Amino acid sequence: MLAFAGHASAADDAEYFPVTHAPPGMNLPFSEAVRVGGMLYLSGEIGTGADGKLVAGGIAAEAKQLMDNIGGTLARHGSSWDRIVQCTVALADIKDWPAFNEVYRGYFKQHFPARMAYAASGLALGARAEVQCNALVDRAARHH
Repeated sequence: MLAFAGHASAADDAEYFPVTHAPPGMNLPFSEAVRVGGMLYLSGEIGTGADGKLVAGGIAAEAKQLMDNIGGTLARHGSSWDRIVQCTVALADIKDWPAFNEVYRGYFKQHFPARMAYAASGLALGARAEVQCNALVDRAARHH
Protein backbone atom coordinates (compact mmCIF):
# COMPACT_ATOMS: atom_id res chain seq x y z
CA MET A 1 0.00 0.00 0.00
CA LEU A 2 2.81 2.44 0.79
CA ALA A 3 4.54 1.62 -2.49
CA PHE A 4 1.35 2.46 -4.36
CA ALA A 5 1.02 5.77 -2.51
CA GLY A 6 4.62 6.62 -3.44
CA HIS A 7 3.93 5.78 -7.07
CA ALA A 8 0.84 8.00 -7.11
CA SER A 9 2.90 10.85 -5.70
CA ALA A 10 5.49 10.45 -8.46
CA ALA A 11 2.74 10.44 -11.10
CA ASP A 12 1.31 13.63 -9.62
CA ASP A 13 4.76 15.20 -10.05
CA ALA A 14 4.95 14.27 -13.75
CA GLU A 15 5.35 17.11 -16.22
CA TYR A 16 4.33 16.31 -19.81
CA PHE A 17 5.86 18.18 -22.75
CA PRO A 18 4.11 18.22 -26.13
CA VAL A 19 6.02 17.48 -29.32
CA THR A 20 7.56 20.75 -30.51
CA HIS A 21 9.63 19.71 -33.52
CA ALA A 22 6.90 18.24 -35.73
CA PRO A 23 5.23 20.20 -38.52
CA PRO A 24 1.95 21.89 -37.55
CA GLY A 25 -1.13 19.72 -37.90
CA MET A 26 0.57 16.36 -37.23
CA ASN A 27 -1.29 16.09 -33.89
CA LEU A 28 0.93 13.26 -32.61
CA PRO A 29 -0.64 11.12 -29.84
CA PHE A 30 2.32 11.20 -27.45
CA SER A 31 4.49 13.58 -25.45
CA GLU A 32 7.96 14.57 -26.63
CA ALA A 33 9.21 13.96 -23.09
CA VAL A 34 7.94 13.45 -19.56
CA ARG A 35 9.82 14.68 -16.50
CA VAL A 36 9.29 12.88 -13.20
CA GLY A 37 11.51 14.09 -10.40
CA GLY A 38 15.11 13.86 -11.58
CA MET A 39 14.36 11.73 -14.66
CA LEU A 40 13.49 12.78 -18.19
CA TYR A 41 11.79 10.09 -20.31
CA LEU A 42 12.03 10.81 -24.04
CA SER A 43 9.72 9.38 -26.67
CA GLY A 44 11.28 7.41 -29.50
CA GLU A 45 12.87 9.47 -32.27
CA ILE A 46 13.24 8.66 -35.94
CA GLY A 47 15.28 10.51 -38.54
CA THR A 48 12.76 13.14 -39.56
CA GLY A 49 13.75 16.65 -40.54
CA ALA A 50 11.83 19.86 -39.85
CA ASP A 51 9.36 18.97 -42.62
CA GLY A 52 8.33 15.80 -40.78
CA LYS A 53 9.77 13.55 -43.51
CA LEU A 54 12.59 11.05 -43.18
CA VAL A 55 15.91 12.45 -44.34
CA ALA A 56 17.42 10.89 -47.46
CA GLY A 57 20.70 9.01 -47.42
CA GLY A 58 20.02 5.71 -45.68
CA ILE A 59 20.82 4.50 -42.19
CA ALA A 60 23.76 6.84 -41.50
CA ALA A 61 21.78 9.97 -42.43
CA GLU A 62 18.71 8.81 -40.50
CA ALA A 63 20.80 7.91 -37.46
CA LYS A 64 22.48 11.33 -37.44
CA GLN A 65 19.14 13.11 -37.78
CA LEU A 66 17.43 11.10 -35.05
CA MET A 67 20.37 11.63 -32.70
CA ASP A 68 20.27 15.37 -33.47
CA ASN A 69 16.53 15.28 -32.71
CA ILE A 70 17.27 13.63 -29.35
CA GLY A 71 19.91 16.28 -28.64
CA GLY A 72 17.36 19.02 -29.28
CA THR A 73 14.85 17.41 -26.93
CA LEU A 74 17.49 17.03 -24.22
CA ALA A 75 18.49 20.70 -24.54
CA ARG A 76 14.87 21.94 -24.47
CA HIS A 77 14.26 20.12 -21.22
CA GLY A 78 17.42 20.80 -19.24
CA SER A 79 19.48 17.70 -19.92
CA SER A 80 22.38 16.67 -22.15
CA TRP A 81 24.13 13.71 -23.78
CA ASP A 82 26.32 13.05 -20.75
CA ARG A 83 23.21 12.68 -18.57
CA ILE A 84 21.59 9.89 -20.61
CA VAL A 85 21.46 6.71 -18.55
CA GLN A 86 19.61 4.32 -20.89
CA CYS A 87 18.64 4.00 -24.57
CA THR A 88 16.62 1.48 -26.55
CA VAL A 89 17.42 1.09 -30.25
CA ALA A 90 15.14 -0.47 -32.86
CA LEU A 91 16.60 -1.21 -36.30
CA ALA A 92 14.50 -2.17 -39.31
CA ASP A 93 17.40 -4.35 -40.48
CA ILE A 94 19.93 -5.70 -37.97
CA LYS A 95 22.51 -5.60 -40.79
CA ASP A 96 22.53 -1.81 -40.20
CA TRP A 97 24.03 -2.39 -36.73
CA PRO A 98 27.64 -1.39 -37.62
CA ALA A 99 26.62 1.74 -39.57
CA PHE A 100 24.19 2.81 -36.83
CA ASN A 101 26.77 2.27 -34.09
CA GLU A 102 29.34 4.35 -35.95
CA VAL A 103 27.00 7.36 -35.80
CA TYR A 104 25.72 6.60 -32.26
CA ARG A 105 29.23 6.47 -30.77
CA GLY A 106 29.93 10.04 -31.84
CA TYR A 107 27.29 11.47 -29.50
CA PHE A 108 28.74 10.10 -26.26
CA LYS A 109 32.03 11.61 -25.09
CA GLN A 110 32.49 10.35 -21.52
CA HIS A 111 30.57 7.09 -21.18
CA PHE A 112 27.93 5.05 -22.94
CA PRO A 113 24.48 4.61 -21.40
CA ALA A 114 22.96 1.21 -20.75
CA ARG A 115 21.38 0.05 -23.98
CA MET A 116 19.11 -2.54 -25.51
CA ALA A 117 18.83 -3.01 -29.28
CA TYR A 118 16.61 -5.16 -31.45
CA ALA A 119 15.41 -5.60 -35.02
CA ALA A 120 11.85 -4.44 -35.68
CA SER A 121 9.69 -4.27 -38.77
CA GLY A 122 7.19 -1.53 -39.47
CA LEU A 123 8.86 1.46 -37.81
CA ALA A 124 6.96 4.75 -38.25
CA LEU A 125 7.18 6.31 -41.73
CA GLY A 126 9.33 3.39 -42.89
CA ALA A 127 12.26 4.53 -40.74
CA ARG A 128 15.40 2.40 -40.63
CA ALA A 129 16.00 3.20 -36.93
CA GLU A 130 14.25 4.52 -33.84
CA VAL A 131 15.89 5.40 -30.52
CA GLN A 132 14.31 6.11 -27.14
CA CYS A 133 16.39 7.39 -24.21
CA ASN A 134 16.01 8.26 -20.53
CA ALA A 135 18.19 10.93 -18.94
CA LEU A 136 18.87 12.62 -15.65
CA VAL A 137 17.60 16.17 -15.35
CA ASP A 138 17.73 18.78 -12.61
CA ARG A 139 14.52 18.64 -10.61
CA ALA A 140 14.20 22.40 -11.04
CA ALA A 141 14.38 22.16 -14.85
CA ARG A 142 11.22 23.38 -16.50
CA HIS A 143 9.98 23.46 -20.07
CA HIS A 144 10.95 26.65 -21.88
